[in-house]
Amino acid sequence: ILKEIRSRLNFLINVGLDYLTIDRSATTLAGGEAQRIRLATQIGSGLMGVLYILDEPSIGLHQRDNARLIATLEQLRDLGNTIIVVEHDEETMQAADHIVDIGPGAGEHGGEVVAQGTIDDIIACPNSITGQYLSGKRAIPVPLMRRPLPPDEPCQQLTADVGRSPRERAGGWLEIRGASAHNLKHINVRIPLGVFVCITGVSGSGKSTLIQETLLPHLTSAIHGVQTTWGEHEQILGLENID
Repeated sequence: ILKEIRSRLNFLINVGLDYLTIDRSATTLAGGEAQRIRLATQIGSGLMGVLYILDEPSIGLHQRDNARLIATLEQLRDLGNTIIVVEHDEETMQAADHIVDIGPGAGEHGGEVVAQGTIDDIIACPNSITGQYLSGKRAIPVPLMRRPLPPDEPCQQLTADVGRSPRERAGGWLEIRGASAHNLKHINVRIPLGVFVCITGVSGSGKSTLIQETLLPHLTSAIHGVQTTWGEHEQILGLENID
């Protein structure tokens, strides 16, 4: 039994999940974590001649975790299996042995095989939009102008705010204090309102725990009066800035 346990734990280590504790429920795992566990299980099964089909497996993954995902898929291939992946990710296309590019556009403008072969064949096809982005002929520019942050005023406790219009409430900040659910280590996070905010980090770092399991249920309860549970934290300030 020790041999089997060590073998299964080794697969988790190989896909970068050595930090998980044995008592963690599967429902508390991030999407990328759960996905890598499923793939590691397949590697551990030692099956050969299997056709695996995955639809955009890189969704929600940090680039570091994306490299681990690709390495896991390559291990499955090297065991003697076939891997078919529907994907937009550049790293996945670079790692693929064969690419089929469908297009050239969407809807009535799509539905054709534009190019297929290696990544160089896709880049060489003048009708491939994918190839144009891979070659650098097309690119998504970094914005030259960004919206200013709201005034950096201290967050206040929840108060009655009947007299202010939604436009007046659009600014300000939310502050999460003492968040410590799952992987979070008693952190404080300030989030500006009225701007485009991105919460990023590697898979399992605590992004979903902070936003979906801590902030969202607290707001749902405070604003709509819904009885719910949320991740452990001390308090959330700035609720007077939203309705």
